Amino acid sequence: MNNFLFDVSTVIWRDWIVLRRRLKKFILSRLVTPVLYLVAFGWGLGKNINLESGSYLDFLVPGIIALNTMNVSYMSIITIHTEKIYHKSLEEYLSAPISPVAFVIGKMSSAVLRALISVSLILCVAILFDASLNFLSASFLFVVILNSVIFAGVGFCAAMHVQTYEELAQVNTYALMPMSFLCGTFFSTAQLPEMVRWLIEILPLTHASVLLRSGMNLTSLAILIFYAAAFLILSCREFKKLVN
Repeated sequence: MNNFLFDVSTVIWRDWIVLRRRLKKFILSRLVTPVLYLVAFGWGLGKNINLESGSYLDFLVPGIIALNTMNVSYMSIITIHTEKIYHKSLEEYLSAPISPVAFVIGKMSSAVLRALISVSLILCVAILFDASLNFLSASFLFVVILNSVIFAGVGFCAAMHVQTYEELAQVNTYALMPMSFLCGTFFSTAQLPEMVRWLIEILPLTHASVLLRSGMNLTSLAILIFYAAAFLILSCREFKKLVN
């Protein structure tokens, strides 16, 4: 067990060293999109929208956090594709005495760390925009971590399967982009037609947005836990195939 935890921490530490060298650029890049969303939708469009539960800005911030954790965790881990196909640096891990499961968990933990840093930045910006942060709780942190694990898993599986950047871009085009706009980030899914709503509510980002806005919903929580466990298992399986 101690060796396993050491292996996981080694992978996390290696990724942290890389992030630390680029931390300023990472922070600046992570601020751009949330600020644009808050200005365009929170201040611009949001002034014409009235919600019974509060301002549209307060509705928007948890959705942006769900969206941001999806994008950050996914983008953080698909660099494995470059390490595997182009740099061949993934072979260093394959030849090292480290278990495939430890490698996957270490990589996912690094993606979660980046997502948490990004969420902290969004919360700071939201305060400047005078948004209410009454949704913050221990369950909020748990949901952020679950959502990050899910999309880190999506990124890991994609990186293991695709061979070119073009194929990797297709994952973003056909999976992440539709979720970005349809999964309750900017509007309630209750407004969608029933059949469309049924399809949208299968997707994990919808339930992440629900949980970040309204606290514990056992159905949504169970769905996120299922997705997180499924993608963790799939990621370990895919990496084991590469090792073997």
